[in-house]
Amino acid sequence: MSKKGILLDTDIIIWFLRGKEEYVRQIEMLVNENRLFVSPISVTEIYAVAKKNEERNIHTFFDLLEIITIKSNEAKTAGLFIQQYRKSHSVELADALIAATAKENELLLWTLNKKHYPMLNKNEFYKD
Repeated sequence: MSKKGILLDTDIIIWFLRGKEEYVRQIEMLVNENRLFVSPISVTEIYAVAKKNEERNIHTFFDLLEIITIKSNEAKTAGLFIQQYRKSHSVELADALIAATAKENELLLWTLNKKHYPMLNKNEFYKD
């Protein structure tokens, strides 16, 4: 399977929801191509900081995406990422699970925080 799908990191979702034009345009195009995915970790992180009046828009947005289920492969890979990168890069559980979800499902990760993902190679990110 070639890496044609894109996993959105939480930061990209935040910029979209705030209406940042470059992210809105790109995400709308990718939604129409059915290429966007989201981790339940990002869903949790977004709802954790959402204001009550934002919840409806957030729910509508997530309905447009496929939420990837975290299975045992992703959990194992995330655990190994934490084991390998915890001391050198302070990798946290949420980032390890998002990276593992991208890797195990052969998705490109779209993030502005590449330093949070030392376990991914440059070609495993969407955009440079």
